[in-house]
Amino acid sequence: MKAPRLCFGCAVLLACSPTFAGVGQPPVATATEEFNPQRFEFAIESGFLFGAINPPQSYEIGAEFLTARIRWGVIQHDTWLRGYNQFYVSAMAEPIFRGIENHYFGFNLGMRYNFVRPGSRFVPYFSGGVGAGWIHSHPEIPGGQGQDFTFNILSAAGISYSVNDHWKINVGALYQHLSNGGQTDPNPSLNLFGPQVGVTCSF
Repeated sequence: MKAPRLCFGCAVLLACSPTFAGVGQPPVATATEEFNPQRFEFAIESGFLFGAINPPQSYEIGAEFLTARIRWGVIQHDTWLRGYNQFYVSAMAEPIFRGIENHYFGFNLGMRYNFVRPGSRFVPYFSGGVGAGWIHSHPEIPGGQGQDFTFNILSAAGISYSVNDHWKINVGALYQHLSNGGQTDPNPSLNLFGPQVGVTCSF
């Protein structure tokens, strides 16, 4: 009776022993953890934009954004599209340092896609959106915007770096188009390009 019990005890001991059962593997990250465990983000971003593509006058504009993002639509396939979508809402405040007008305030709604690479803290991204706002127009000046109410189009591409689970920094390039959609004639519009940097808090 003692022999079977003794054999059973030895078998249990061997099965639990790291020497015979092998060293336990570290837990594999779940898909949620790998694709940014925090669902929400809040970002502060700044840019400096220059007028381009036949601007009505030489323009230099500061671009300040407060942006909220929410994650959805993870793509887990092992391809270059591996990553996740985000929907964002941005509030914009833009002092015009050089140009006909002197400021622009608005909002922008859009999508951002983040390309996640296994084990990398660097995440390339691109985004695009549309919105509206108010510019300090001067229709009486040749080349000035025809009215205060103005639509905007934004697109950006860059790369973010995860400092830790809650903080990221990013650098990229930004394109902005301002136009009143032909509500006045003439409608000179503005096309602006420049660098952008930002800090993001995830939660």
